[in-house]
Amino acid sequence: MINATEIEELSRRIEKLSPGDGLALLTDLFPGEVVFSTSLGQEDQVITEIIAKHKLPVKIFTLDTGRLFYETYDLLEKTVAKYGLTIHPYYPDTGAVQDLVQENGINGFYQSVEKRKACCYVRKVEPLRRALKGNRVWVTGLRAGQSSNRQGMPLLEWEEGNQILKYNPLLRWSMDQMLDYIKEHKIPYNPLHDKGFVSIGCAPCTRAILPGEDPRAGRWWWEASHKECGLHEPGQLTKNA
Repeated sequence: MINATEIEELSRRIEKLSPGDGLALLTDLFPGEVVFSTSLGQEDQVITEIIAKHKLPVKIFTLDTGRLFYETYDLLEKTVAKYGLTIHPYYPDTGAVQDLVQENGINGFYQSVEKRKACCYVRKVEPLRRALKGNRVWVTGLRAGQSSNRQGMPLLEWEEGNQILKYNPLLRWSMDQMLDYIKEHKIPYNPLHDKGFVSIGCAPCTRAILPGEDPRAGRWWWEASHKECGLHEPGQLTKNA
């Protein structure tokens, strides 16, 4: 296991590097043990393009909750075809989904924050744990500008819940910087982004935002919570946390 001093030193090194060089460094240090979780959002599409362009040995996976937009599945197919990459899907446990629906109903997540987080746990958090198992570095598309909860995140950190190094290569990129990169490199992206969907998750839990609204306002739009599902916050492996 990597210790705190080693993480601090690695953080200093990676701070000076571009996302591509940072990913290359980590794949050199942890060969065969770097994974990238893509939700097919714009940030994730940028990282996928960087991995493909530099032919980096990063394993890529996505979490198929079973309730995604059609446009997300279509983009997944187009992305695989364009870059020639394998994107491994991880699905929720069938028995856990059956128990969840039997207990809370098919759309029980609308009833309370606790029931919504129980759904997120079954459909996203538990499959993520399986996807990360046996790896040393988890690459994400988080940006500080996505939400106030993400503004204090470091570029590289130790993720205690999953016992893994977490690298956020686009953390300090602005929205404009990301959009310019997508346009310049002709990166395919979800057409829902052009219809006001800034952050895209499961179809029943996502809406377009209005001008001036917070970027995360469209996620779990019926709640007054801080708009996280449990993938990127402390205590993420505690059910209903």
